[in-house]
Amino acid sequence: MTSAEATTQDPTGSGPGGYAAARLRLLGEESRSGPSRRSALSALTDQWLGDGFTTAAQEAGVRGAALVAVGGYGRGELSPRSDLDLLLLHDGKARPRALAALADRLWYPVWDLGLALDHSVRTPAEARKVAAEDLKAHLGLLDARLVAGDAGLLAGLRTSVLADWRNQAPRRLPQLHALCRERAERAGELRFLLEPDLKEARGGIRDATALRAVAASWLADAPREGLDGARRRLLDARDALHLVTGRATDRLALQEQPQVAARLGLLDADALLREVYEAARVVAYAGDVTWREVGRVLRARAARPRLRGLLGTRGAAAAAERAPLADGVVESDGEAVLALAARPERDPVLPLRFGAAAAQAGLPVSLHAVRRLAAQARPLPVPWPAEAREQLLTLLGAGEPMVGVWEALEAEGLISRLLPDWERVRCRPQHNPVHTWTVDRHLIETAVRASALTRRVGRPDLLLMAALLHDIGKGWPGDHSVVGETIARDTAARVGFDAEDTAVLGTLVRHHLLLVDTATRRDLDDPATVTAVARAVGSTATLEVLHALTEADALATGPAAWSTWRGSLVADLVRRVAAVLSGAPAADPQPERPTAEQERLALEALRTGEPVLTLHARQEEDDAVGVELAVAVPDRPGVLPAVSGVLALHRLTVRAADLRFLELPDHLGEVLVLRWRVAAEYGTLPQAPRLRTDLVRALDGSLDVPAKLAAREAAYPRRRGVVPPPPRVTVVPDASPLATVLEVRAPDAVGLLHRVGRALEEGGVRVRSAHVSTLGANAVDTVYVVDPDGKPLPPAEAAALADRIQSALS
Repeated sequence: MTSAEATTQDPTGSGPGGYAAARLRLLGEESRSGPSRRSALSALTDQWLGDGFTTAAQEAGVRGAALVAVGGYGRGELSPRSDLDLLLLHDGKARPRALAALADRLWYPVWDLGLALDHSVRTPAEARKVAAEDLKAHLGLLDARLVAGDAGLLAGLRTSVLADWRNQAPRRLPQLHALCRERAERAGELRFLLEPDLKEARGGIRDATALRAVAASWLADAPREGLDGARRRLLDARDALHLVTGRATDRLALQEQPQVAARLGLLDADALLREVYEAARVVAYAGDVTWREVGRVLRARAARPRLRGLLGTRGAAAAAERAPLADGVVESDGEAVLALAARPERDPVLPLRFGAAAAQAGLPVSLHAVRRLAAQARPLPVPWPAEAREQLLTLLGAGEPMVGVWEALEAEGLISRLLPDWERVRCRPQHNPVHTWTVDRHLIETAVRASALTRRVGRPDLLLMAALLHDIGKGWPGDHSVVGETIARDTAARVGFDAEDTAVLGTLVRHHLLLVDTATRRDLDDPATVTAVARAVGSTATLEVLHALTEADALATGPAAWSTWRGSLVADLVRRVAAVLSGAPAADPQPERPTAEQERLALEALRTGEPVLTLHARQEEDDAVGVELAVAVPDRPGVLPAVSGVLALHRLTVRAADLRFLELPDHLGEVLVLRWRVAAEYGTLPQAPRLRTDLVRALDGSLDVPAKLAAREAAYPRRRGVVPPPPRVTVVPDASPLATVLEVRAPDAVGLLHRVGRALEEGGVRVRSAHVSTLGANAVDTVYVVDPDGKPLPPAEAAALADRIQSALS
């Protein structure tokens, strides 16, 4: 028995042979997927509802009515858990009671099956009136399709609704554009989200549907190439998501991505995200082009009568004249276009000159011009001529306007043609939540940030090129910095840099994380730290560019990656390294000279024999309430776990920390000084006296910090989600001749540093200094430890201590 026969025999869908069973069989067919399954599900639903409508209309005695599918169902795009959007259209002649009975006979079987239903009962005039008042209702009616009943009734409504849409386009399309922008603000950019909403986010299914509505207005049309395929891929991903979760959800959550990828026949979650991002990029780009064209047409319509009246025909022609931007590039009607005399087939530099001129002028690029360049431009010779390299750097140095121009060139394949390795990072996801962007967009954003720092360096060209290439190795297996160095050298030579500059670019890419990692995770007072960085960088000129690249990279990563605190640490490291590179010998370790406040605190701590602290509140870059905390304690066991534990109890999240011993002048004694940068978890700062009281109690043992933290963790269990990788504790070889350096990498959690400190205390070592770095959900804590005699640990003892800490964290 076919699905259709089963449905006909049991139109209510309640029996095993009815619609419900046929629907389950259809969704379980592995061989049927994508558009085929969506259209088959729509057809199956049509037949079930149509049979029900025919029977119910006869029994209720209603004529002059039609059952109409609207929205996604009207387009024949039913996903497994899609809503059914239905309109009961009638001519107004039926008795209200009969009409209500018909509606009940239609809606209740749908609800009984647990399907979501959006329904209405209207005459054509009422439907048209609602559409005039409600943009979303008007959009749904553009896709109205007959399921059963009076075809003429729907035909008349469709004709009038479509005519209204076209007549009202100058008013309706700006409203639709505003709706799209508001939705994007709320849901974000699909191609940059780790858990995107496939429907609501910018570049998602709703945006693709909006472009269909623009085309129906006859005012403008979206670029057709690739758009249908992109829309189909997004719908396929949503289908798979519905089948995996069994729910009507559009959010592609991390925990569902592997199963969705498998159902779509993709290798893994990364392959799924990349395919989704690619589709979203196509939709978003088509939207940018289309809405720009809508604006141009509406402006032209508004201006044409006024220009004719003021200037006459000759004046109107003059107003449309083109303004030159560069050789072969002109501005016309607010866009960069090719000059009439431009010959892409004879001018291989023209694509770069075109992009550079548009970005420098802050103009969008003409779709027609970019496609002509993609079709006709000759490949550049390798190595590139000097003009091509200069135009690329001019494009990269244009700042924010460069982003739209670059994406337009990329959408038509020009970027991958110019820089073949770009294809490996295009739309590549980054699973670290600290990162705001995909790899390709992060590189572009880094170039934007670097363009604002070019006045700080002697070689802005190397800064901009390094910004573009610093993460290019993420498209290949292995350490992206090591792999990236090779790719950067190849690309630099291709672009036409000489051997010396190519070597510098390789160094910049290889060590683009060196400064921030060292500044936040190593003891800068240890001469070995500064010497190692100086040896890796090689020259003050390279150091200058690397400093600017570090800042641009961090700013382009996301708000958690850069702060005044991090910036000051990196600047301090750069100053020390520059001194060494200039010929000054690495300074011997000297006791740090305390600031006036630290000296006051230390003296007070020595006098009282108890901890003393100060707390300063300030506004953070991310609008959180931040705290700068200084603690001075006479040297004694258990200080690090006690202080970190008390901070955790007071819901203060550690952003960064520094721990060191200070020798007070005149041999007054040694004091442990801890400097913390923390943030209040809920925006409420604790009082300094309470912190000090709890710290005293933690040190004397009257406050059981581990028990308190365990009770809190039990009260607030971890939410379901992706299981993070386990903690990893390693001994960093040759990092310091003065101490053993341990690096702790773990998911950031309440009391993490407290547990590390307790393990160190139990290991019988002395903490010489500690450096805490928290990025998003991950913490990297580095501790310098020595034995009771102040010497580095033997290798076997260091390895055993690392194992002890790792066990404590696991």
